[in-house]
Amino acid sequence: MDEERLKQKVQAWIVSISCIILLGKLAAYFLTHSVGVLTDALESIVNVVAGFISLYSLHWAAQPKDEGHPFGHGKVELISASIEGILISVAGGMIIYEGIKRLFLPVEIQKLDIGIYIVAVSGLINYLMGWYSVRIGKRYNSMALVAGGKHLQSDTYSTIGLVAGLLVLYFTGIAWIDSALALLFGAVIIITGISILRKTVANLLDGADEKLLNELADTLNEKRQPEWVDIHNAKVIKYGNCLYLDCDLTIPWYYNIEQGHKLGSVLKESLQEKYADRVQLTIHFDPCNIFDRVKCGQCAMANCPYRKTEFKELEKISLANFTQNENENDK
Repeated sequence: MDEERLKQKVQAWIVSISCIILLGKLAAYFLTHSVGVLTDALESIVNVVAGFISLYSLHWAAQPKDEGHPFGHGKVELISASIEGILISVAGGMIIYEGIKRLFLPVEIQKLDIGIYIVAVSGLINYLMGWYSVRIGKRYNSMALVAGGKHLQSDTYSTIGLVAGLLVLYFTGIAWIDSALALLFGAVIIITGISILRKTVANLLDGADEKLLNELADTLNEKRQPEWVDIHNAKVIKYGNCLYLDCDLTIPWYYNIEQGHKLGSVLKESLQEKYADRVQLTIHFDPCNIFDRVKCGQCAMANCPYRKTEFKELEKISLANFTQNENENDK
């Protein structure tokens, strides 16, 4: 099974199970009339809606490149995650509204023990689904699966607190605890939604991913060739699980086009060992004598016939020099 079909299958299972959990939580709410339980039920509605959106986005993202979308359709996953973040935040606001209303218009709570059992079991299932979704999402760089999985896991953390509060309510009978739980977890849910939105918006705007750039720099350090005098001006754009990398590679100034092409092929193969066919690379070649500051001291080529200074120390590829542009490199 290929990656895209696996991601869609995982999401389809999550949506199916989320629908069953939603029915259970709605039943628990109608049995108990607890606004705390309603908190969990409203969030499950978000889970189901967001799950269907994610499933569609994964299907759309798997479509091949075409004339209208030369980089593919992967960014739809970010749109899906953004919608999920908005829905989560709206659900949090609705929960807070219900909590405040119940403070002034209390309702008698019934059969709370049954509600607690349903909420607790649902929380455990949510955590297992979330863990698996994040695991698969990280393995295949799917923002939709990671965002959905983290949302399900955050549901579990809030469910633990909710169950604890419902137990206190069950044993004490203090009515305002129910509303307090709704206010507390409504705020937690809103924070979760905003966190997802911030990350997806940054990716939609092609913000620099320092973690990814550091990972790329480490990979290139492991595979570094003596003729790679310097790698800089790196830019990475993520489209779903695909990476489009543009960088400048400094090579010996006297190398011809064929030799430069071979070095570029080695660089590409080094990245493909880690990222398979998910990475697309564009290289601009710089001759080593283009810089006012002679780079011989950082060049590890043993038999360079034009060396001006002795080799001192190899300049490690790091985030700082990896992303430098040529003007900064000249300074």
